[in-house]
Amino acid sequence: MLKGQKIVLGVCGGIAAYKAAALTSKLIQAGANVKVIMTKSATEFITPLTFQALSRHEVYTDTFIEPKASEIAHIELADWADKIIIAPATANLIAKLANGLADDMLTTTLLATKAPVYIAPAMNVNMYNHKAVQRNMTTLKEDGVIFIDADEGFLACGWVGKGRLAEPEDIVEFLEEETARNLAQHNEIYNRNILITAGPTQEQIDPARYFTNYSSGKMGYALAKAARSLGGKVTLISGPSSQTPPKGVSFISVTSAQDMLEAVQSHSQDSDIIIKSAAVADYKPIQTLQQKQKKKMSNWSIEMEKTTDILAALGNQKQEGQILVGFAAETDQVEQYARGKLEKKHLDMIVANQIGQEGTGFHSDSNEVLILTKDERQKRVSKAPKLEIAYEILNEISHYIVRNGSR
Repeated sequence: MLKGQKIVLGVCGGIAAYKAAALTSKLIQAGANVKVIMTKSATEFITPLTFQALSRHEVYTDTFIEPKASEIAHIELADWADKIIIAPATANLIAKLANGLADDMLTTTLLATKAPVYIAPAMNVNMYNHKAVQRNMTTLKEDGVIFIDADEGFLACGWVGKGRLAEPEDIVEFLEEETARNLAQHNEIYNRNILITAGPTQEQIDPARYFTNYSSGKMGYALAKAARSLGGKVTLISGPSSQTPPKGVSFISVTSAQDMLEAVQSHSQDSDIIIKSAAVADYKPIQTLQQKQKKKMSNWSIEMEKTTDILAALGNQKQEGQILVGFAAETDQVEQYARGKLEKKHLDMIVANQIGQEGTGFHSDSNEVLILTKDERQKRVSKAPKLEIAYEILNEISHYIVRNGSR
């Protein structure tokens, strides 16, 4: 969600300034273009050269240094920014901004910008709780400034309490979710009931063994996170996975293909969009042993039977206007098999990818996919992080709904 965003990062003079370097790096990794303004006090904790190396831009520290004679630097930065983030924000900076003071590069830029301003405070717990600081923060909130709340914990001064700068990854996630929320009401995902399946299933052989597959659940969990950030009402049904369910998502844990089937059936009727990204076992042992099978000198054969094809069942009972999306993980003839699955299982859309390639597919943090739709559109998405792929898929679902309607 931050890809291509122009972000000005303001760094104030506090011990948490070192975290701003990590934040710069993470914003760059998220695809943002970052320019840094440092207060004079901030340069006592960390050098401008650090931020210059990370951002690949010059760092602004002095209002009276004008690199280009044709521009006024703080006005140019104020106009350039899509967002301005102050992290860490000290009590001093918060007081200045609340009272409209502008005596350095950062505060003059803040007063000149029309971009949304985000403040991530960092200070001693007693300073944070001081009535004057709280009053200043209330004033800024009323002015439209968005606060990224401080964490509680052990502070550099030795106190324990609220005042620790939010972790860089949490700040990036907050900004991504804010960006998504701003776009949500212009997206067909907004306020719809969305059912997503993720992960593998496990089919028990005996109390010590089971059949499974290589699915990690990363793609399904990314879809759930993205759909929730776009304003969807998300239910995530997952097989065994080490992934953490996204915040704000209704989560259902299952183990076997039968468990997955029953959970899906109990929620499918109320779902506007169903995205089945789970890798459900196609076969299971006919007989489940109650005692562990002991090692023998001879070979051991296990007779298997087919499980219920959940995606086909959903396609056969699909309601009018309901959107059904499947996945096809193939080793060869990816597009051919995906098109066959799209038609045979009465899908609206299928997301196909080739497994076995390095850096994509199961367990990888990245993927590259081919998206095919019932109305004969297609889109290839080049290798990218799975969360980015998730937004691309949801964007295509949104476009499909605009073209074809939904219930």
